[in-house]
Amino acid sequence: MIHSMTNNTNCRAISKRGLRGTLSVAAAVTLGAALLAGTGLSSAAEKKEEISRSIAKEMTAAQKAMQAQQWQEVIKNVDAAEQKSGLTPVDKKSIDSFRAIAEVRLNNLKAAQGDFEKALATGDATPEETTQWTKTLFSIAASTGQYQKAIDFGKTMVDNGTATNDTLAIIAQSYYLLKDCKDSGIWADKAVAAARKTGETPKENLYLFKLQCASDAGDTGTMDAVLQDLIKLNNKTTYWNTLLRIERQDEREDHNTLMIYRIMYNTNSMNADTDYIEMAQLLGDAALPGEAAAVLDKAMSTGVIKDEHKERTNRLLTALKARADTDRKGLPQQETEANKSAAGELLVKLGEVYYGFGDYQKTADSINAALQKGQIKHMDEAYVYLGLAEVQLKNTAEAKKAFAKLKDVPNISPRVLKLWTLYAATLGMGAG
Repeated sequence: MIHSMTNNTNCRAISKRGLRGTLSVAAAVTLGAALLAGTGLSSAAEKKEEISRSIAKEMTAAQKAMQAQQWQEVIKNVDAAEQKSGLTPVDKKSIDSFRAIAEVRLNNLKAAQGDFEKALATGDATPEETTQWTKTLFSIAASTGQYQKAIDFGKTMVDNGTATNDTLAIIAQSYYLLKDCKDSGIWADKAVAAARKTGETPKENLYLFKLQCASDAGDTGTMDAVLQDLIKLNNKTTYWNTLLRIERQDEREDHNTLMIYRIMYNTNSMNADTDYIEMAQLLGDAALPGEAAAVLDKAMSTGVIKDEHKERTNRLLTALKARADTDRKGLPQQETEANKSAAGELLVKLGEVYYGFGDYQKTADSINAALQKGQIKHMDEAYVYLGLAEVQLKNTAEAKKAFAKLKDVPNISPRVLKLWTLYAATLGMGAG
């Protein structure tokens, strides 16, 4: 079960695809900034960090080549300077950093990495240079698959206060690709918190790392929590489908199972023909053949029903439509009896029947009248159908009010309450 659900979300494939995109952007931004820092390197004299006279000729030529973007010439001149004897730490730092910048421009990132590391190792880098080169080394390590180094450089940036939200996200990704789920989760949470603090939308991948790890460990509790976060993030039907299948597998009461199916149906996350068939059967058992027939009609019209189930589905649909026709003919009498009744129960049932026939205004009117009378057996169903009717009528605010009333229903299933509350929170978002 867990394996199939993970396949539905494509966690691993999505995360790796997103990783490449994130790293390429981060690398481009950071490495571009490193080249700007290179301008500062060429003015060492202004910072009273004078290079030795013995390499002045070569370094001046390298500086001119850099300004002309002649990167091979830069390398040629600093290589010549490096052959001189008696080099000072300033000399070595200047040589290594010039070469590193040229290597970046030539896309020789591994070579650039080694040179930046050597430049830092001289101990003569200024605080600004140390900050910028650490950022560059972080991006190079991440973009070239050196995930542990990316983590190390990233943590240095966190410690010195130069880390961005993307830095935290890449650390989480790096841990994930090292199969360290614990630390990936820790840093994913940090990245999410940082994004929210700055008003940014957290990256979807941050949740997918945690989801995949939980799936691999068979931890449905964590999967459930992460899927809820993903749904609040983008309301994608694939996440609804996975969440509702987790919730449904442990449900034993038909009443609650039907509630779960209603959410699956109304989030367009129902994609198996057996789900449509079982939902229709449960609706039929609940004396709602009109809604049951509508569910099967949708399944048939969208081509969901497999060939081996078509004959059975057609028989069930024919029987449900016959029952629905009887209900439709009896609506005037049912409405009269419901309005005369001192209790609201019959009006709720009337509203549910109207909902199955697609008359959402009468559904809302009937259930609102029922709530005024009271004495309703299943208050959870009353509020759910009222909420769904308001959704169909595009009255989002009223729908949210109806679903919010579920928390006051005695003995409501905690699972059902949680799922409808989540559904209400996504109203107005649109399906992802």
